[in-house]
Amino acid sequence: MNVSAVLSVDHVSQTFGSGATAVQALKPTSLDVQPGELVALLGPSGSGKSTLLLAISLITPPTTGRIVIRDRLLWDDGPTGVDARAFRRQHVGFIFQQHNLIPFLTVQENVALVMQLNGVGAREAGRRARELLAYLEIDHRADMLPARLSGGEQQRVAIGRALANEPPLILADEPTAALDTDRGNKVMALLRRIARERGSAVITVTHDHRMIAGFDTVYHLEDGVLVDVQRNADPATAAA
Repeated sequence: MNVSAVLSVDHVSQTFGSGATAVQALKPTSLDVQPGELVALLGPSGSGKSTLLLAISLITPPTTGRIVIRDRLLWDDGPTGVDARAFRRQHVGFIFQQHNLIPFLTVQENVALVMQLNGVGAREAGRRARELLAYLEIDHRADMLPARLSGGEQQRVAIGRALANEPPLILADEPTAALDTDRGNKVMALLRRIARERGSAVITVTHDHRMIAGFDTVYHLEDGVLVDVQRNADPATAAA
């Protein structure tokens, strides 16, 4: 297990059900993700990639294995006493295909709310949210409701929300699936920028082969098995 990694996954597996009806959705899988690394979990539907993402975050705790995030042992063939929900809120950012923005809150309020849930005062959260939206080049939409934004703009706001607490680990589930190629490339460029400039480890579940050249590392899964690892020598150049 790599001690410098943001995330270390060691022989993590996931079995649903028991006895004769048990289904092993994810075979024992190990991987390390470094600060600033952009990683893809690639595979067809049912390959185990989303199962692995949910296991990493302990939203669906794995059946076996060890999970370490930022030097904290979160899972060791069972709970380790860490409050997983509180840990996720402080150290893990999530980006989903459907954005999941709160429709009656403005763009700025959607981002600020995450900080407020972690104890930041409303005024300070609003200030930080505005700065973050400027970083993502969406601050001109700060006072609008999500319904008035395009799909690409909503995804930028969702990314801002994931970054709100400056997490070392960002987990993205099909963030480009609902976007056309141009908007998808812009989202990937933004994720690369975040990884490089902020040092976050970014793991993206995808079956979108259009975007693969932009990743540092691509883990290929099939039928719950990690079958191949592809490392791109210079993803920024490959994606240009």
